[in-house]
Parts: sequence; C-alpha cells; structure tokens
Amino acid sequence: MNHLFVIGGARSGKSGYAQQRAETCGLSPVFVATAQAFDAEMTDRIARHRADRGPEWQTVEAPLALPETIAAHATPDRVLLVDCLTLWVTNLLMAERPIPAACDALTQAIEQAQGPVILVSNEVGWGIVPDNALARRFRDEAGFLHQRVAKTVPEVQLVVVGLPMRLK
Repeated sequence: MNHLFVIGGARSGKSGYAQQRAETCGLSPVFVATAQAFDAEMTDRIARHRADRGPEWQTVEAPLALPETIAAHATPDRVLLVDCLTLWVTNLLMAERPIPAACDALTQAIEQAQGPVILVSNEVGWGIVPDNALARRFRDEAGFLHQRVAKTVPEVQLVVVGLPMRLK
C-alpha cells in the first residue's frame, strides 16, 4: 500500500473509508489522533471512535507533533492512519505555531515514511467566506496544506455521502 489522502466533508464517511483501507492492507494499524478533549462531548466522541476501531489498533496522540510522530511510527510493518489534518491545523493555530514550517515538516515526514500513511482531512473550501479573520486564516491554511499533501501522496480519494471518488 502507498500513502493515501482521504478528504471529504463532515460526516461524509471519510474516516470510515480510511479505516477500512487501513484494516484491509495486511499491516499492523496505528491510529494517530490529532484531537484534543477540551470538553465532555469531545471526550465521549474520542471514546466512541476508539471503541469503533477495536483492540488491534494502537493509538498515538499527536495534537501538535504530527511530523515527529509519523517519523517515529511509520515502519514497513505498520500502516498509520492520521485523523485529522484540519484538527492539527486548528491545534497549530491555537498554539500560535508557525504553520508553513509545520506543513513543510509534515510533507517531508510523509515523503520519508518507511511505511504507508493514510491522512484524513475535512474539505473546508466549499462553503462561504468566513466572517472573521481567524476562521479565514484557518480555511486558507487548511486549503494550502491539502494542496501540498495531495501533491505529496500518490493517491487521493474524495469521499461524498459515503462514496469514495478517486481524484489521483
């Protein structure tokens, strides 16, 4: 299996599709979580997702250190499933980290990964222009990152209403 980028809207089925691809590739699955539980709803959501994956999955939390996590865990006997890049961009924004440098490090980590990496993200560019500077910056940074990741990996799937459509 090669690297894969799975993108789609909220509740499009992209995470389920990415999980199915990881589980059927024959390698040991590692879930790289970028989410942070800042409230009870998110804590419950994370617990549900963890239970849905099953005991064969190892989970590694990487809310900020995503490139380093990929470098440390991408081995030929594992498949990494990173879910999701838009939460990672949010975390970088909130921590006031330099996003272009982090994106450089991420694409380099993907290119150098010794095993397959599946990256999941939310398409954020199909809506209206946000009404505030922070939301516009988020949309722009996520869009730039998506373009870079799509250029870096050999396969890109857009998932809409549970149906994957191969873009690359």
